[in-house]
Amino acid sequence: MSGAARRWEHVGAALARWRARPAEALARRRVALGFVCGAAVLLLAKPTMRSLVIGGAIAIAGEMVRLWAAGHLEKGREVTRSGPYRLTRHPLYIGSAIIGAGVAEAASRMSASVLIAVYLIITIGAAIRHEEANMRAAFGDQYETYLQSKTETVDRPFSLARALKNKEHHTIAGLVVVAAIFAVKAVFSSR
Repeated sequence: MSGAARRWEHVGAALARWRARPAEALARRRVALGFVCGAAVLLLAKPTMRSLVIGGAIAIAGEMVRLWAAGHLEKGREVTRSGPYRLTRHPLYIGSAIIGAGVAEAASRMSASVLIAVYLIITIGAAIRHEEANMRAAFGDQYETYLQSKTETVDRPFSLARALKNKEHHTIAGLVVVAAIFAVKAVFSSR
């Protein structure tokens, strides 16, 4: 490789690192940003009993997807290929998006729905880019093969202990708190 080619390779690598920084920053701060956006959604929300039932059903479906994924995931130890990971690369984020749709429906307010959508689009996109870069760095060719679906799936049963180890109970607790606050708001606004 010529000297000029090496310099362009360094420039390309530097640009890739520079572009990855915002995604990494957002990915690392998405939980804190989620609390801020969540507080704003709680203030904006005008839930009704009907919106709570419909939104709650949607959110529960999203949590079931997340729970299923968390019960198969061995974070940082392998490229997971069992359970929902046989079907999609990011089932936890799909579950989160479904939960977001449920909370938006339960909030019954367009401003809250828009805030939820913007938060999810920005943070999930950043988290996926950051996570995929980390997976490539950690697992190299094994991850690239997985991405191209030229690898066998793994038959591993769901494990509640694994889901708990992946802290999925935190998401469940958050949903319960949001549901309780929305229920109180719905009851008091109907009076």
